[in-house]
Amino acid sequence: MKTQRHLYLLLLTLFFSACQYEFPDLPQEIPDSGEADFSKTIAVGNSITAGYMDGALYNRGQQNSFMVILAQQLEQVGGSDFTNPAINSENGFFAMGPNGPLGRLILTNNPLLGQVLPAPIGPGDLPAAFTGDKSELNNFSVPGITLGQALTPLTGGPPSETNPAYNPLYARFASSPGQSTLIGDAANALANGGSFFSFWLGGNDVLGYAVGGAANPSILTSDEDFQIRFTAALNTLLTANESANGMVFNIPQIVDLPYFNLVPYNPLPLSQEEADQVNQGYAAYNGGLIQAQTLGLISEEERNYRTISFEAGLNAFVMEDENLTDLSALGMPSMRQSTMEDKAVLLLSEALIPIEDSPQRGVEFPVEDEYVLTPEEQDEISSKINTFNSYITNMASANTDRLVMIDIQSFFDQLQNGEVNAGGAILTASIIPPNGAFSVDGIHPNARTHAFISNLCAEAINQKWKARIPKVNPNAYIGNDLPR
Repeated sequence: MKTQRHLYLLLLTLFFSACQYEFPDLPQEIPDSGEADFSKTIAVGNSITAGYMDGALYNRGQQNSFMVILAQQLEQVGGSDFTNPAINSENGFFAMGPNGPLGRLILTNNPLLGQVLPAPIGPGDLPAAFTGDKSELNNFSVPGITLGQALTPLTGGPPSETNPAYNPLYARFASSPGQSTLIGDAANALANGGSFFSFWLGGNDVLGYAVGGAANPSILTSDEDFQIRFTAALNTLLTANESANGMVFNIPQIVDLPYFNLVPYNPLPLSQEEADQVNQGYAAYNGGLIQAQTLGLISEEERNYRTISFEAGLNAFVMEDENLTDLSALGMPSMRQSTMEDKAVLLLSEALIPIEDSPQRGVEFPVEDEYVLTPEEQDEISSKINTFNSYITNMASANTDRLVMIDIQSFFDQLQNGEVNAGGAILTASIIPPNGAFSVDGIHPNARTHAFISNLCAEAINQKWKARIPKVNPNAYIGNDLPR
């Protein structure tokens, strides 16, 4: 069966305007370090602290991370240079293409489809080894790294299929690849004259599971392992230099990110003829549901929930759902159509595009588990994050004399509710310029939001240690580029 080649997938029709907000400069007080010492700041974290944006680690993103911005603010209160493990790539690396590496994502206009969609900008670069002085590094942040990887030397090598911990973005600047650890490298830098540190790890201990549609439980860190690893990592920094203070970040609610909210639940357009043809194909399945209800195996409510029906116009997609009653004894799969409560991952936008002379995903066969978060899976992820955050809060509270906690979860909640603004211009939880807060990958903040995060850190530090770190003007930092 052939369906229309036009999918009304994501991002609607956009009305784009200028990429810069206009509002007055922020009033500034005379800078003062207060009761803290910012002479040498060390950061350890994952993709956000590294400046990963638009699906890649590239020059512009790396140079506009919140830690780079904050370090510039700290220079006015006694801070020194902040050295990144420079990636030296204009476009970074998003994925391998047919002709080599592809670079970061951008928004592109597709006049044939009438859509604006993320797509690679063009050629990119595979991550190359850092050629600078590793002993001068301040930023020890690695995209994709979990707490467990931050604590094992296997993260630096060897690069093989038998070493799942390997991360080339750490190996490129590891002090001794295959022997050193990320936490160990950061602790050594802190011990060597460090006076302040930033610690933001733990998000990837649940993000990878969520991005994969909660289909692989083996990659979700257990509560016990998270607590042990978080405590070990943070304590290593605290003991590396007992005079250094620091800031610790909690984890935002991942399911609210644009990555899980751009693909609508009903993206499939069908004509009446196509709908009739598909419905005929599912007649036996729907009849089996009636039989299952008659046998008392499922309720009427579940039968209705699982019944598949297409009509002319936009339709929900057929999807797997392991939370449904197992009817395999009747030879029936666990599938249903998507609802407004489901959250599809951004990759589904491409996976739903019909392929010539092939059955269509979501119509003739169900969308696989890795593409969708069901309500039950969303609750599981949110509960896991709340548990992890309780450990982070407890750890920060146990070291309240030296640590301040940055409540990034509340900040992201405010973004979701449209409560973050500058000069009256609201920052939105989207990737749509000029107000969108997230880069084109739908997960990582863009440069303008990094400026807001930097100001959030400055506010917390100022309150904790009676400092007067100046704020930056977020309007000086770019949001997402206009579509090409």
